[in-house]
Amino acid sequence: MQREHSRRGFSIYVHQKVVLEIDFSGSLWGYTEITLIPTNPSLRTIHLHSRQCTIHSVSVASHPADFVHHDPLAQINISNPQDCHTYPELKRKIYSALAEGDEGELSIAIPKEVSLRQTGHANHSLANGHLSEAATPEPHTPGPSSHTPAPSPEFMPIVVHIDYSLRNPVDGIQFVLPTDSYPFRVPHAYTTPSSPDAARCWVPCIDTLWEKCTWEFEFVVPRYLEEPDPGHRGENGDFEESQESIPTVVVCSGDLVEQVAHPNNSNKTIFLFSQAVLTSVQHVAFAAGPFHVHPIPTELTSEDTSGISQPLMHAFCLPGHEAMLHSSISFLRSAMNFYSTEFGSYPFGSYKVVAVDEMPVQRFDSSTLSIITVDLLHGEDSIEQVLETRQALSHALACQWMGINIQQKTWSDTWLVNGLALYITGLFVRKLLGNNEYRYRLKRDMQRVVEWDNGSMPPICQPQHNDPPDSMTLPFVNLKAPLVLHILDRRLGKSGTSLGLPRVLPKIFLSAMSGELQNNALSTHSFLRTCRKVSGIDLRSFAEQWIYGSGCPAFGFSASFNRKKMAVEITMRQDSPAYKALEHNEVSKLLHKPVPFFEGQMTVRIHEADGTPYEHVLDIRSPFKRFEVPFNTKYKRIRRNTKRYLARQAAAQAAAEGDAEAAEAMGLIDMGFGLEIWEKEKERENWKVADWTEEDEQVMSGATYEWIRMDADFEWIAAIAFEQPDFMWVSQLQRDRDVVAQLEAVNALAKQSTAIVSSTFTKTVLVSNYYYRIRCEAAMALVHCAIRKLDFLGLFHLFKLFLRYCYEPEDPNQDLFAHTYVPKPNDFSDLAEYFVRKSLVHAISQVRFENGKTPSVVRQFLVDQLRYNDNTANPYADAFYICTMISAVACATVSIAPPERGELLREEDANLMKQAIEEVSRYRSMDRLIPSPKNVVTTAVLEFYLILTTANLIPNDLRVFFPLTREGNYTQVRLAAFDGLFMSKWYTPAIMRYILAVMANDPSRVVRRHVARSACQSLALLVSMGEMKNSIKDTESLLIEEDGSLPEKSKEAKKSEVDMMIKVLRKDREIGKNEVLREFLMSIALAPDIDQEVRWGIIKLADIVLRGVEETPPKVTIHLPPTPVTEVAPVLPVVKVLPKAPRPLKSGGPPARVPAVAPATPKLKIMPGGAQARSSSSSATASAVPTPPVRTGSMAPPPVPAKSKGKPKPKLVNGVRPPHIPKAQSAGMSLNDLRASRNALKKLKMHKSALLFMQPVDPVRDHAPNYYEVIKNPMDLSTMGAKVEAGMYKDRFAFEADFRLMIANAKQYNPSGTIIAFSYLWSVWNRIQKTLEAASKNAEPAPENLPTIIVKKPGAGAPTPLVVSAPPPPQAESEAPARPVIKLKPEPSKKAVEPKTLQKPKPRKPKAVDEAPPPYVDDGSHDLLQEVIAIEREKDEEKRTRKAKDPVRESPPPARASGSGPPGKRRKTSADDNDSEILMLAPSLSRKEKPSAPSLSSSTPAAEPSVTPVPTPKVSLGKPKKEKPANLRDSESASEPPRTSVKGKEREVPRKMQASAPLNEKKCREILKVLLKVPESIIFAQPVDPERDGCPTYYEEIKHPMDFSTMTQRLNEGKYSTMEDFQKDVELVLSNCRKFNPPTTYPVNCADVVEKVFRKEWSKVIERKLSWTEKRSLQALMTQLVKEDVSWVFREPVDPVLLGIPTYFDVIPKRDARDLRTIRQKLDADKYDSSDAFEADINLMIQNAITFNGADS
Repeated sequence: MQREHSRRGFSIYVHQKVVLEIDFSGSLWGYTEITLIPTNPSLRTIHLHSRQCTIHSVSVASHPADFVHHDPLAQINISNPQDCHTYPELKRKIYSALAEGDEGELSIAIPKEVSLRQTGHANHSLANGHLSEAATPEPHTPGPSSHTPAPSPEFMPIVVHIDYSLRNPVDGIQFVLPTDSYPFRVPHAYTTPSSPDAARCWVPCIDTLWEKCTWEFEFVVPRYLEEPDPGHRGENGDFEESQESIPTVVVCSGDLVEQVAHPNNSNKTIFLFSQAVLTSVQHVAFAAGPFHVHPIPTELTSEDTSGISQPLMHAFCLPGHEAMLHSSISFLRSAMNFYSTEFGSYPFGSYKVVAVDEMPVQRFDSSTLSIITVDLLHGEDSIEQVLETRQALSHALACQWMGINIQQKTWSDTWLVNGLALYITGLFVRKLLGNNEYRYRLKRDMQRVVEWDNGSMPPICQPQHNDPPDSMTLPFVNLKAPLVLHILDRRLGKSGTSLGLPRVLPKIFLSAMSGELQNNALSTHSFLRTCRKVSGIDLRSFAEQWIYGSGCPAFGFSASFNRKKMAVEITMRQDSPAYKALEHNEVSKLLHKPVPFFEGQMTVRIHEADGTPYEHVLDIRSPFKRFEVPFNTKYKRIRRNTKRYLARQAAAQAAAEGDAEAAEAMGLIDMGFGLEIWEKEKERENWKVADWTEEDEQVMSGATYEWIRMDADFEWIAAIAFEQPDFMWVSQLQRDRDVVAQLEAVNALAKQSTAIVSSTFTKTVLVSNYYYRIRCEAAMALVHCAIRKLDFLGLFHLFKLFLRYCYEPEDPNQDLFAHTYVPKPNDFSDLAEYFVRKSLVHAISQVRFENGKTPSVVRQFLVDQLRYNDNTANPYADAFYICTMISAVACATVSIAPPERGELLREEDANLMKQAIEEVSRYRSMDRLIPSPKNVVTTAVLEFYLILTTANLIPNDLRVFFPLTREGNYTQVRLAAFDGLFMSKWYTPAIMRYILAVMANDPSRVVRRHVARSACQSLALLVSMGEMKNSIKDTESLLIEEDGSLPEKSKEAKKSEVDMMIKVLRKDREIGKNEVLREFLMSIALAPDIDQEVRWGIIKLADIVLRGVEETPPKVTIHLPPTPVTEVAPVLPVVKVLPKAPRPLKSGGPPARVPAVAPATPKLKIMPGGAQARSSSSSATASAVPTPPVRTGSMAPPPVPAKSKGKPKPKLVNGVRPPHIPKAQSAGMSLNDLRASRNALKKLKMHKSALLFMQPVDPVRDHAPNYYEVIKNPMDLSTMGAKVEAGMYKDRFAFEADFRLMIANAKQYNPSGTIIAFSYLWSVWNRIQKTLEAASKNAEPAPENLPTIIVKKPGAGAPTPLVVSAPPPPQAESEAPARPVIKLKPEPSKKAVEPKTLQKPKPRKPKAVDEAPPPYVDDGSHDLLQEVIAIEREKDEEKRTRKAKDPVRESPPPARASGSGPPGKRRKTSADDNDSEILMLAPSLSRKEKPSAPSLSSSTPAAEPSVTPVPTPKVSLGKPKKEKPANLRDSESASEPPRTSVKGKEREVPRKMQASAPLNEKKCREILKVLLKVPESIIFAQPVDPERDGCPTYYEEIKHPMDFSTMTQRLNEGKYSTMEDFQKDVELVLSNCRKFNPPTTYPVNCADVVEKVFRKEWSKVIERKLSWTEKRSLQALMTQLVKEDVSWVFREPVDPVLLGIPTYFDVIPKRDARDLRTIRQKLDADKYDSSDAFEADINLMIQNAITFNGADS
């Protein structure tokens, strides 16, 4: 805090005055004066906190001051508010705004006129307790220990005056006003803790917990809220009884100084309050409204001590709640006196409680004032609510001592302050409700902590954490902290010199009152130091285990009697579940600090044979130990239960004759000894009481002790399992007076289902001497005895016990399983019997058959209880009892086992359920007419319907829930109705719109927050319940496979299950693709008046159902910048480049394509180093582009000849398609050749490996800057397609030559090792070749050229490979033009590839070294290659002959030879060529192998957005692992580019992927077939006929008509090259319809229907999945990789400890760590949806190695 002062330049204000005028229409205005003490002479700017307020003027020391008020939370803007995917950006900006707000939103410049003068009094500020902070530095305190305030100069205080106003605040102040839905609501206003920074939202201040000052308040309010005629108020009888107008009252922190009339306006009143005790602004509150005032009188009984000094206490409520207020707060005076007596006088002057409407939390505790929700008030006839209210209000009062007067010193000390407040509350509850209730609650809380603290929870104190406790862990801290203090108290009490915490706490409170406690801030360290001083005990071990450590021990005890040693041998085993859970998670172990085993002393109490309890202390110092406890009784056990019945009779007889000693002894022997019905033989038969058998009696008589109790003094928070015979547990239950011992006995016996146990529980319920909580537990335990093995004896006993509240059957021998139970009129005067009765109802509903169903007699019983319930003469309300019965009916109606397939409700079951629904509906109607307190019955009814709906017993009828969600209903009813709504399909557009409107605009903050939270939670429930399965069957089946294949780690399985659920939701048409959600989500989240919690709820919802763009940007920022530039810029450069290189322009391709190509061209030129160099190289290498092989050799001429030849050829051949055939055949290609070429292209493009060759290589994008220096004649499939359509091939041999050239280029640029994958694809080319040959036979005799193109022959010799690039020099020339012509649709995908290409330069060197053969072996396709090679060799001779005949084709090789660099590379490739791996081999390599070998520069544009990032890593490992990575890449590339994009640029890529996907004709036809089956599609089936269809102007308005029959024809003619083309035509059909027809007309409606069907079918087509063959090939590849020696580094996950690199996971995040074993496991588990995802992991693994070790390692 001292650091805070020095940073700011001034000490906390000494005093603050607030003057406000409140207008109950929703605004307030006024000013505040803050008195500051500067600590720095250079102070020029004062920073204060202020949100929401409008600052009008500021003055410092009466001089006007300049100021800047910037509220970062109110001015959050994002780049694209309309795009719901940008929510991560919003999340980041909110975080940064919150951080920025911590510095202060209001900055005030100190005017020059104000001088900072020193006072000369160095100790001036000691008054407010700040300077004393450094007096005793403590380890866990953030302040500097060496700070010495004395020497620092002190300055004169300055006063900052701020005029401000506030209108319609969102946080900090709540205005409750009448509305149309709540016309009788009373207007009032109050401060509310709606957000952590709520204080700054209503007054400029320094908003921290530790900055304190004195306060002065002045409030101006209307005298009455209803001016005209007070008499009219009487009409609202609900709010006003006998009173007329109620004056407005203001209640505020501090003491009321005076209440005066306004001097200038008699209709206003001024309230003045003063708070002389230093108080933080976060503990200041006020409430204003027409409150009823109830003074809480002093207790006369305490007058003798300090009756006069009792502080003033008042309670306030809204009109109409006066009666409930009195009954709810009457006990507060006794609480005040208890706390004052036990822990020191009350630290303030008065205490007030105000009950208000619409509180977002149960209570808001501030200095001297607690604002509570009106829901805590209860009437005189309430039972359950009394317990809750007394706990809440006594805790609120305790917080005045601990929590407000004394705060935590740091956030990590929150456990201590919260725990002490709850601990002293528990002590008062013990006084108020009794020791049994206190100990029972402790035991129950302890059980909850043990369940919770299993490794998932942090320690309650984490000194290293400087932030407030997380809202998720705070409830756990509040639960465990008072228990830790309880066991600390027990241990201190055993020291002999201390009475425990009751001696420590008064010292702490006294030090706070006297000023010794620095700033009244209590730290864990100083608290433990005080405990040590008082008790003399060293608490370090205790603190490390229970305060700074997490987890609870689990003990296992067993005891046996050693007769030789006369000792009881107790064996102890201790486990730490939390430590075991985190044993292998080093990070969590460091954070959570689970304790391996706990040390300490445990008290064991042995009740020996003579009935005397002996206590022994076990010193626990290890996880396992055997203790020998001495035994004191020297003789054999006295009678035990021998002839129990006779003993009872004798004792009862003696007691009846007046023998007091006998009566007392009887009480000692057994709590139920005098139970009349237990003593009569006939009654015992009626109750089916079971007695111990003779064998049992013998065993019992041989026992040496009665029973043993572990941890008898309740000193451990632990799970204790102790086994002893059932008769010992029975003795403990009947004879131990401690309620905890009885509870332990009940829990132990509940696990043993026997007739004796059932009888014992029954007796426990009957005996009123037991505490009622134990009787209730016994009733619930009877359920375990209601089993078929015992003939449902437990159920019989439950019915028999409940019969006491019903009319007795006429026949005493009536079968209770066939009896109709008609209850007597309710009388809840005996509260213990009331709770027992509720427990019996609940227990009966839990009874089940083996098949999970409830016996029909139970359901009939519960329906009868509802039907015949009579509360007319009962002094208490039965609303909660009715709720219990309704809940029991719902529970009994639902089977706990899933129904059998096809199983239907039996008639009896259906009838019972119908009766139950009728009764429940009747109660709902009654509650509407005569409301129960807080409408609890309606809430229970809604839960009843929700349970039955969820169990599919009744249809989901939203008419039950929807009306009750609306404004005007009680808040709790609305919340329950929303719960029902959320368990239905609330994501339908209409309901979703309503839900979002409620989140944004509902006047109730409680409802808004509940709806926002429930929206996220319900989705998880709906997915787990299977509501989404139908919509995403594939994903669901994937999830099942995954869970089944990964049984190793349950945590991983859970995580993958969660990920899969999120995928399901994101893909769901009605959720992830919900248009309403996408349309309104961001607008609501960005609304200026949205509640902060609602905003976070919306962001969480978006996180679940939408894929955010946030994660990509950080990664993409590095790789994407070039990509976007490449995509967009290319088109512009194209124009510029075209003039430079006229050749490209020459190509005869369609104009549209030219621009696309041009961009690529410039890029390529730039990378090599200049257009000139490129042109020269291309000329040098004649084989550059095989496009126009027949053309002239000069570069410039080719364009002209192409055109000239093109014209005549069209004349010769008439094309099937009039528009394109002339061009396509312009060079002389026959129709058969054209068809064969198109068919070949189509098949090649459809192949998964072809994606890499779809577009020209872009050196920038593909990271292959020297590509065009190495490859002089580039070629790719899109260029070939463009050349086909432009008529630039004279025959199919020219087409094949270009294909060969493309493969040769890929092999030349990439190392041979990288081309090993996908050799099997050669078969694909063989099939295509046969098709070409067949077509040539039918059309022309040109096949001769075909052999020339084949690369196989050259493969044998190094020079021969050169031949592979068959295209002649003219081709090279023509190619240049061809490239410009190419259409670059898939360009987006290219970008992804860019990164990979960059690495290619390095690989070139290795290439020389690589010999093709080894790679093939690695690939596993060697045999297949050999076959292919053999086939090719057979054709070698033919090829040589043809080459001789065709000089043009031979010419290219010489050109290659001239270019020494490239040819050499080609030679290596040619070796590979022998295998003639053609397209398939090269493609896969070129793009995707980069990781393994940077050489990948293949000229194909793969659609790999995701791959882009991967390339970088590839460089480092390129040399060692070239081959393997290459294989991986190949397989991945082949598999699915689209997936890759998903991982990279998420939103752009998917679309692009779809666009570049090759046409799948079969699927397109199926889609058309489905669309034509839709009745509404009939109007789109045929072209529009203007006359027939009555639309003469159709073709004037629609320039590009389209219909389904035309699309079918285009499919037949092969006019679609990609799936995108097909999609565009479908969309064109629909858009034409909408363009021509007005909205809402029949045709447009038809278009909507057809579009919906199309979207559904299209999404199925586009979704891709790793095929079986792809998976197998990748698995084979992984096997080969692992066999390689160089792969040993990557085979297993990195172990930082074993390898001695502890910082590994600091550099490489654990989530990004990859290794071959992990990748193989993911592959086997089907976690890769595409080979690109697989490739991305390989690349990531390589990149990690480079990142951590450096590229040169």
